[in-house]
Amino acid sequence: MTTTGTTAFNLEFTELAEEAWERAGREMRTGYDLRTARRSLNLMTIEWANRGINMWTIETGTITLTQGLNTYALPLDTIDLLDHVIRTQANNASTQADLSITRISVSTYATIPNKLVQGRPIQVWIQRLSGETNPTDSTLDGAITSTDTTITLDSVDGLAGSGFIRIGSEDIYYTYISGLTLGGVFRGQNNTTAAAHSDGDAIFVPQLPAITVWPTPDGSQQYQFVYYRMRRIQDTGAGVQTSDMNFRFLPAVAAGLAYYIAMKVPELQARLDMLKAVYEEQYKLAAQEDREKATLRLVPRQAFIGGGSM
Repeated sequence: MTTTGTTAFNLEFTELAEEAWERAGREMRTGYDLRTARRSLNLMTIEWANRGINMWTIETGTITLTQGLNTYALPLDTIDLLDHVIRTQANNASTQADLSITRISVSTYATIPNKLVQGRPIQVWIQRLSGETNPTDSTLDGAITSTDTTITLDSVDGLAGSGFIRIGSEDIYYTYISGLTLGGVFRGQNNTTAAAHSDGDAIFVPQLPAITVWPTPDGSQQYQFVYYRMRRIQDTGAGVQTSDMNFRFLPAVAAGLAYYIAMKVPELQARLDMLKAVYEEQYKLAAQEDREKATLRLVPRQAFIGGGSM
């Protein structure tokens, strides 16, 4: 006998939903059954992000740092950063160096006396915001061009002392507020394009996930912030796409979705304990395999205070 010679098995969401309904103890009969399964799967993948690192969602990224700007937006679907370095590169681009940058908390960043001092960044505060965009009561007081570096508003109520605003499709970072004017403005942030805007245009505040580095980058050389991030698992979609996950997690997806469905259907709740046990077992098996298999090397960081010899 010959084998198929293929290893491409996967399941569209409709097939996953059918499998889950059958495991829960009932056939999928209606469009609503499909819709409620899709909603449950989206909730379940968010739960998975809370359980720990999903290796297939780790991606690398690079941010080119600008002299005088210490805060930079991350992709909207960023959950957290796992590792990061500052990369410096010679002018001839033939050599580079990846240098350690230490993650600090908001409390530590808040205690830094001079946040505007410039140099090579050695610390980073990561702001894990939701990416939602909030309206304000502010509007532009006068038109601006695509190159203006100050922006005057009719009101600054509710705006932070520094941060991002959105006008039209452009994200803008400002470093201070003086009266009704936003100063120290950096245009076209978050991969948007600087554009002209009209008097009276509405001002929005995007809650962008972001990094803030210290010291603020200087102009002595080119710095890049190189990071490895964990992103959100992609949405279920319209039902004809395959799931955004490693194939090894398909048994856990089917088991977990069956458990989520049974929680919502009264006549299926007698099977909840069994379905939950299978779900936890399948997830544990997949999660134990979903890891790096490399040698772990721990190097202690030592610091000594005082002038005496040790």
